Amino acid sequence: MGRQHVLAMLRVTSAHGRQVAMRYMRYMAMVIGSLLLFSPLTPLTADQKPIPKVLYLTHAAAYRHEVLPLSVRVLQELGETSGAFTITATEDCSLITADNLKPYSALIFFTSGELPFSAEQKRDFLDFIRAGHGFIGIHSATDTLYQWPEYGQLIGAYFDHHPWHQEVTIEVVDAQHPAVTHLAPSFTIQDEIYQFRDVLPHPLHILLQLDTRSVDLNAQHVKRQAHPFALAWTNVYGKGRVFYTALGHRDEVWQDVRFHTHLVNGIRWAMHDLP
Repeated sequence: MGRQHVLAMLRVTSAHGRQVAMRYMRYMAMVIGSLLLFSPLTPLTADQKPIPKVLYLTHAAAYRHEVLPLSVRVLQELGETSGAFTITATEDCSLITADNLKPYSALIFFTSGELPFSAEQKRDFLDFIRAGHGFIGIHSATDTLYQWPEYGQLIGAYFDHHPWHQEVTIEVVDAQHPAVTHLAPSFTIQDEIYQFRDVLPHPLHILLQLDTRSVDLNAQHVKRQAHPFALAWTNVYGKGRVFYTALGHRDEVWQDVRFHTHLVNGIRWAMHDLP
């Protein structure tokens, strides 16, 4: 092979090598750029919002519902799949303090009995809601803190026995509310059905009520009431929004996609994320 031919081959090989090197450098630049873009250390841009954090308290000072561990898993999965919130679950009532609540946009209670809150904790809790944060009560959250009248004013009513544990028909009272619009005009479900006492008048806004034609009104512990047998409602407390649902006793309810939408949209509404 002649000297000139060898030099020509080297020039071609060198040119090819430079092309390969350039392509590799461009590829690495793209990889590094992607890593920087999606790094958790990258600051949020103006059109990105942090995902709201929600604290879920499941402390049982009285009856402990067997469904609680399932409820934690379901809420965490719903928050993740919806992208609307993240759930931190705890049974530790000592976490309800002004400092500990700072990262959160809302509180959820699935509780029972007289929770061991100090006077300072009670003040911090009410201040948190008054300031514009959300409060969501599930099922036995109304079977909680009977000796604290301010909590009754916030949640809107107190549990007064459950005369029925069966399949019932539930009527949608406000089909425009995002927590129940998918359930309108009525639906059937099997669950433990509460009745209530000390139900607040306005501004309590009823979303769901029992269709009394689907139950025996002469059953044990039934108390005839002037108000309807409400099963979900909203309230306002200062600048805060309150959403309560009496459903959620049974595992099957927590596995029901209708209940999932009910909860997700109720939580989002309480956080001012939905109108």
